[in-house]
Amino acid sequence: MELIPGFDGTPLAVHRMGAGRPLVLLHGLFSSAEMNWIKWGHAATIAEAGFEVIMPDLRVHGASGKPHDPAAYPGDVLAKDLAALVAALGLVDYDLGGFSLGSRTSVRAVIGGLTPKRLVLGGMGLEGLAGWTGRQAFFIDAIDRFDSVRQGDPAYYTVQFMKSMKIDRVAARLLLGTMTDTDPAALAAITMPTLVVCGDEDRDNGSPDKLAAALPNAVHAVIPGTHMGCVTKPELGRTIRDWLAG
Repeated sequence: MELIPGFDGTPLAVHRMGAGRPLVLLHGLFSSAEMNWIKWGHAATIAEAGFEVIMPDLRVHGASGKPHDPAAYPGDVLAKDLAALVAALGLVDYDLGGFSLGSRTSVRAVIGGLTPKRLVLGGMGLEGLAGWTGRQAFFIDAIDRFDSVRQGDPAYYTVQFMKSMKIDRVAARLLLGTMTDTDPAALAAITMPTLVVCGDEDRDNGSPDKLAAALPNAVHAVIPGTHMGCVTKPELGRTIRDWLAG
């Protein structure tokens, strides 16, 4: 692991695996590179196909910085951090992918000017981009009611995951405030080949079919599992590997 400054100098923990063509992979909300990509073998599966898998812990997550200063959270802060990371690593010819929040961040970064050659959007549907504020409100409510959420509450499993990942709730709430909806018309800027990969029981972020249809050059792959469950299954890493290596 190495620490690379984000857009404002906040340290971002970056994990690497393999050698070859660079692939930047971003994890989901309240997760980490270790939990999303390393623990279940996805990074190793992709690296074995001839890729250098570069996996940052996003701001507020994993071993990266978790500032409490509101000034550290401008709009699209994660996309700004990603652009800073790509520049710091000198990446020009590379691929980019993510899962859930990582997919959202990848989309925002490409709309903002990043130019990966290929894009992987995991665990994401059109409504998760165009209707993000609804998801945002759910997570903010979970943070605000953190100590009173009990089993049976819709926020229960989110709170349990935050507890298991030792999430800094002050920083997480600030981070959630940086995210806005994405106009579907803006997706026309995403012209590179794109893989939309989603679990067959996962509609947490809306319809992956509609997302693939809204993108100029996308294919949709279905793997087994729910939003949280598909991350634990080998099909996620294999599908990304096969598409990138194909």
